[in-house]
Amino acid sequence: MTFTIQTNTALTASVWKMVLEGDTSAITKPGQFVQLQLPGFYLRRPISVCDWDDKTLTLVYKVVGEGTQAMADMKPGTALDVLTGLGNGFDVDACGDAPLLIGGGVGLPPMIALCRVLTDMGKHPTVLAGFNTSDEVFLKDAVDAIGAPFVLATMDGSAGVKGLVTDAMKDLTFTDVCACGPLPMLRAVYDAAEVPGQFSFEERMGCGFGACMGCTVKVKGGYKRICKDGPVLNRDEIIWEA
Repeated sequence: MTFTIQTNTALTASVWKMVLEGDTSAITKPGQFVQLQLPGFYLRRPISVCDWDDKTLTLVYKVVGEGTQAMADMKPGTALDVLTGLGNGFDVDACGDAPLLIGGGVGLPPMIALCRVLTDMGKHPTVLAGFNTSDEVFLKDAVDAIGAPFVLATMDGSAGVKGLVTDAMKDLTFTDVCACGPLPMLRAVYDAAEVPGQFSFEERMGCGFGACMGCTVKVKGGYKRICKDGPVLNRDEIIWEA
């Protein structure tokens, strides 16, 4: 699909929000992602979907290299080639009445659409976000607009609970968890919460739609491709490899 950039603005010193206009009909679940073809770069960039509506797609991304820096430099009106509706996202019907949605850093964006959809279903999600410092916090306003509780944890204690998201979890009541973030965070959440859970994994991707097998991981009962069968895996199928 061809999408056109509406806005591309900085949320923090390194995190940007890009709103694209185009056909979003292929996006059906929170937790899916898109692959952007950037001019001058051979491989597409996989970016999780923060939120979407009938006409627009919102991406929130961190500048970590030449590709994402090129994204940050793009101006409104720029047309992009986008593979959309990729991946198998969160199963909202499997979520309980009070799910805890955990996002670590740039693992937070897909929690926005998930929170919106669950709230529209009449469920009562809480969003727990983890950052290093208060200067890195973003998307609190998006959660506030949905009307869900926003719980914050920072490593240095400059905002919210001091420590990891698992430290903040101790004072919360929830039926199940949905999490996206760095692998160490996912494993810590898995160990800390003995409730049903869905975990969104990150693997280096080539094609993004299951053809190259480059993002295959071992699960109970066999193997799965993170780009096609994931990125969301259920708690009971995860194998944590040392």
